[in-house]
Amino acid sequence: MRLRTIIVALVALALAGAAAFYVLTIPSPAVTAPLPPRSADLANGETMFNIGGCASCHATPQQKDERRLGGGLALATPFGTFKVPNISADPTHGLGAWSEAAFINAMLRGIGRNGEHLYPAFPYTSYQRMALDDVRDLFAFLKTLPAEATPSDPHQLPFPFSVRRGLGLWKLLYLDGKPFTPDPARSAELNRGAYLVEGPGHCAECHSPRDLLGGIVTGRRFAGGPDAEGKAWVPNITPHADGIANWSAKDIAYLLKSGLTPEADSVGSNMADVVRNTAKLSDADRSAIAAHLKSLPPLPGRKGK
Repeated sequence: MRLRTIIVALVALALAGAAAFYVLTIPSPAVTAPLPPRSADLANGETMFNIGGCASCHATPQQKDERRLGGGLALATPFGTFKVPNISADPTHGLGAWSEAAFINAMLRGIGRNGEHLYPAFPYTSYQRMALDDVRDLFAFLKTLPAEATPSDPHQLPFPFSVRRGLGLWKLLYLDGKPFTPDPARSAELNRGAYLVEGPGHCAECHSPRDLLGGIVTGRRFAGGPDAEGKAWVPNITPHADGIANWSAKDIAYLLKSGLTPEADSVGSNMADVVRNTAKLSDADRSAIAAHLKSLPPLPGRKGK
């Protein structure tokens, strides 16, 4: 009788745990219905495309046209290998058949078209800061680019990382769903720079260390950290002696345009891809990014190699 009681109790606990897991991991979309119609600003959508570095990840590897977004890039990480998907206008393999609401939920909440959690190799923890209209303009711009009939490859992830539902728990820790809020005490330039850096530019995603669960260490944000693929050390971009203390805002803006440091060295690796995108921004946006980076709290970090 006692054994039966124990078994019943264990089953009850298991069912309660499963129910709690189910409830806690339910995707929470940003929008659930079509939005009011508006005229898209395609020029702004292109700006979001460039600052977001969409081509750097989603362009088909080994081809010259960066606007052919057939995906296929493989990102090797400690959690497994992520295969970057097709985000072209193709209706079968890309975003061509996606609704605007589905795209918004992917960008702001990391939720796929079919309601599944997306992996944070797609930096929605930064994109969640984006303004809704900017996301809508980006979607409209993507639909103007060529359709690529290339199927997206599945991720190659070991258990338990292969269980998408568990990402609902991860999001409880690292996804707050709050858009960027301008600081009325700061200038328009500084607020614009903060928005571009923290939101669509997702600079912290590379330039920060991460904890064991893959989340950014808040107190070390922008202080540099290991490259996600383990190939290099991403430098500190705070105004500390280990970072950019000796750089002027003009130096930073010039690097974002030319790829040249104050020492006349050329940036390489993933930063070269970033510069190909930031070089397409306006001078005002590059200056705003530079001004914000110079305003960050100085944090010590390991010097890049």
